Amino acid sequence: MDGAGWEAPGREGGWVKGGWIGRGPAGSTAWDPRSIPRTARGAQGAPARREELQGAACPLLQPPSMASPMRNLLTDLDRYVQSFRVFLERSTEHQSMQGFVERHLPDVIASIGNGKSTINVLSIGGGAGEMDLQILSKIRARYPGATINNDVIEPSADQISKYKERVAQASNLENIKFAWHKETADEYESRMNAEKKTKKWDFIHMIQMLYYVKDIPATVRYFHSLLESQGKLLIILVSGKSGWETLWKKYASSFPLEDLCCYVSSGDLPRMLDSAGLKYQLYELPSHLDITSCFTEGDKDGELLLDFLTETLDFTKTAPPELKRQVMEELRKPGCSEIRDGKVFFNNSQGVIVVEP
Repeated sequence: MDGAGWEAPGREGGWVKGGWIGRGPAGSTAWDPRSIPRTARGAQGAPARREELQGAACPLLQPPSMASPMRNLLTDLDRYVQSFRVFLERSTEHQSMQGFVERHLPDVIASIGNGKSTINVLSIGGGAGEMDLQILSKIRARYPGATINNDVIEPSADQISKYKERVAQASNLENIKFAWHKETADEYESRMNAEKKTKKWDFIHMIQMLYYVKDIPATVRYFHSLLESQGKLLIILVSGKSGWETLWKKYASSFPLEDLCCYVSSGDLPRMLDSAGLKYQLYELPSHLDITSCFTEGDKDGELLLDFLTETLDFTKTAPPELKRQVMEELRKPGCSEIRDGKVFFNNSQGVIVVEP
């Protein structure tokens, strides 16, 4: 690797991750779709081409006509929350993530705190904290005598409140100190620059968040620059081998992204990291989503799942008939799903990238 830096002009707008158990957005009365913590999948948007991933903002690809009745799912927070909950119920993402934490995370963090009495952890988009606490439990087990400072960047006040409640109810958090910052990743960077601070971290995790940043390489580059000499950066995204990749590479230009999201998968990260001369490890986490109900006309849960899969509000009712037909056909194909015992299981695999300092 030649060690060439990323040419990534200034980052616009920002954020953020949502990610995984308990990280659905809160029902706030005032909200900015760009700062919604998206759980488990993230709002997939237009495929990012090589030059876009190594450059500035990720533009939309041929957005639907202004006359189109299709709207992005993030424009209706209540509907989004409903669709996300159905996704959680029907997917094995929880089990997949838990498996990674149990089997691989101990090796990932094996040397981050060597010789240290204090370990600093940064959670980008910590949501309600469920995954954060699992990560912290592994760090604490590896370094039982160390003090752990866990800083959380999270723009949702409601999610921060839930996180604090979770901490208050949890046990075995001795020697772990928490600090919450109600801000986006972009705002965090701006604040650090304004305060002329460059705080270093032993472990940084960015889970299911890169769909929402306008400049993916710059975001990764900035947080990677904050790693200590033995630190690690953990990134989790939808897998480049998943059904999401197949569906979104083909139909992103037909979905109403409305500049709220951008599609990126774990398959896109290696070339970005290679261009910066960074070392990393990749992990594939198999997971599936039962989408059988999507093929039963009038099934409410099926309609919610279709909304989630296409990032479209009321996809069944608002999508042009031909687009709906094509998407439904695509969802049954081997590139997206597997049919077993009369049920259709969407490939919901995730990719994990662990970046070295």
